[in-house]
Amino acid sequence: MTDRPRNPTIIDVARQAGVSKSVVSRVVSGRGSVGEETRQRVVRAAQELGYVVNASARAMVAHRTYTVGAFVRDAATPFYGHLLTAMQERAAGHGYRVVTATGSGRFEVSDEYRALETLAMLRVEALIVCSGLLPSERILPFAERLPTVVAGRPETHPSITSVYCDEDEGGAALADHLLGLGHREVAVVTVSMRDSVTLGPRTAAMVRRLHERGARVLEIPGAHRETAGAWAVEALRHPGITAVMAPSDRHAVALLEQLRLRGVDVPGDLSVTGYDGIGDLATPLIGLTHWRQPIDVIGSRAVDAVVQLLDGERPPDHHQALPGTLVVGRTTGPPVGWDCCSSSRTGRSSEASY
Repeated sequence: MTDRPRNPTIIDVARQAGVSKSVVSRVVSGRGSVGEETRQRVVRAAQELGYVVNASARAMVAHRTYTVGAFVRDAATPFYGHLLTAMQERAAGHGYRVVTATGSGRFEVSDEYRALETLAMLRVEALIVCSGLLPSERILPFAERLPTVVAGRPETHPSITSVYCDEDEGGAALADHLLGLGHREVAVVTVSMRDSVTLGPRTAAMVRRLHERGARVLEIPGAHRETAGAWAVEALRHPGITAVMAPSDRHAVALLEQLRLRGVDVPGDLSVTGYDGIGDLATPLIGLTHWRQPIDVIGSRAVDAVVQLLDGERPPDHHQALPGTLVVGRTTGPPVGWDCCSSSRTGRSSEASY
């Protein structure tokens, strides 16, 4: 039986390049001074031999793991899946690996807390938390032990660094869009802060802006997409309602399905908005009007921030609230009977109090 060929070592690279082992070590680690010609010779030798840096050996020598732990609430959803991909790519550029723990999207707070404990036991050097459920007080014990960044949700605790899309801006911008089209009676599918610290603030911002500008608002509690049929029934029960604002694209698509089953034309009878602008649901084929989050930037900056914390630096922006973009699709339009010249609606209106 033929022996398996062994992997080349740093000694093999040194012999091939005609330099000492310490020179190869300096080139591989990026630390110390090495002439450019010598560095190129070492790189060529490593490529010819197929030498790959042994991460475990590197960690033992440096007494470090070069590993970041990331908890992602539900990697199966477009938002968290894209966020995780962006973080992994950025971490690799910094020379770090990402070890991930994921939930099913139905984890309780206690389950998410245990997942963070598991990551910490794996000797990760830092943590990135991506969850709209886990409250600040349950993250704080980890932030006191390890550099910790919260990504993808509003977080303003002074001891926790965060990167997220500005939910207030997004919710208000979507409301302004509908008001600009002439909608004056709008239903908002709301989510409580207890159920989500991402969906909660954005739906609250929608309601707040609509009220500020004199619109009548029907609030329909709706954290779970499975109840989309009930949202449709409630909105249609009020004939004055001309638009429905959903807390996410996934919620919006669930609502669109229920409206179609009931023969409701969108946007002819009702306009519908979503939120996120990520993955397949953002396709022009659906044409959903939504607020697009800069998910790649959120993931990249979260990793940048955690690396800065590992280097003993404080990120320039402790809490980074990033701007999003309004994407106008075909699910919104002026209400039937809207006279843009007189800024009034000529069709029927409901006198009901919401």
